[in-house]
Amino acid sequence: LFRDYGIHINFAWQTFRWTSEASEKAAVHCVIVGFAAFDRPQKCIYKVGDEAQVAESISPYLVPGTSVLVAARSRPLCDVPKMNFGNQPRDGGNFVISPEERADILSKSPETARWLRPYIGAEEFINGKERWCLWLKEATPDVIRRDKILYKKVNAVREFRLASTAKTTNGYARVPHLFAQITQPDGDDYLLIPRVSSERREYVPIGFMPADTVASDAVQIIPSATLYHLGVLSSSLHMAWMRAVCGRLEMRYRYSKDIVYNNFPWPGASAAQRARIEEAAQGILETRAQFPGASLADLYDAAAMPPALREAHR
Repeated sequence: LFRDYGIHINFAWQTFRWTSEASEKAAVHCVIVGFAAFDRPQKCIYKVGDEAQVAESISPYLVPGTSVLVAARSRPLCDVPKMNFGNQPRDGGNFVISPEERADILSKSPETARWLRPYIGAEEFINGKERWCLWLKEATPDVIRRDKILYKKVNAVREFRLASTAKTTNGYARVPHLFAQITQPDGDDYLLIPRVSSERREYVPIGFMPADTVASDAVQIIPSATLYHLGVLSSSLHMAWMRAVCGRLEMRYRYSKDIVYNNFPWPGASAAQRARIEEAAQGILETRAQFPGASLADLYDAAAMPPALREAHR
């Protein structure tokens, strides 16, 4: 760490939006960190709109605290299910299907319907949008060759991968009918967490998805998760941890499995406590269901969040 080299943080500005008098302003977010070889006894942390906060020491997260840094872990700290990235296509856009293209495909080749699956990323999950994908994991070579649409798509994926300058992408040209990285659980529902979510939300929206809905790599997934896991991950405890250690995309939260999930110190819970947490998690899902016309973006908006949902989380 920087202190190993005799360097100290003496003042810091937490994240703020950069502004200028230019007519076309760039979307830039900044921090300012005052490093020094000497150590001030009192240090200042600034935040837009607030008075300076005086601290004895400033942590790498630009809040009062020691120089402790949360490092990436490949496995969870506690005995909980493994979190994975969603499925990565590396397809040149050929496997991902819009609702309009799906309708066109089905009008020309109705039998292709068995290979079309709902496809969900953070945008679809949070904003209630629709996308589809071609999922050909079980498709045999004769099926692909007989279907003109499938054959054209798979061949285009192969050509895209062969033309890539990335060796790993080139390698996936050997299996052009498959997504490059597949983490989709077979037969089990899974818990979905968006990798990026607005900083204005008190809670990152989390929910279960059916196994036949293919998760994109814009989300994290936890196969074999239960209501207990949903309850703990939806708690203010976990949200506080996430806000403290997660990365950022602009100001938005960037949820990392290696930093946020794998390092999270899960609380010990008795059987009775687990049952209460599961009951609370079920209450969140049931309260959401009372608003069928609302997206998760609507339900978790700071100003529009229904009191019943806020109470269910509490």
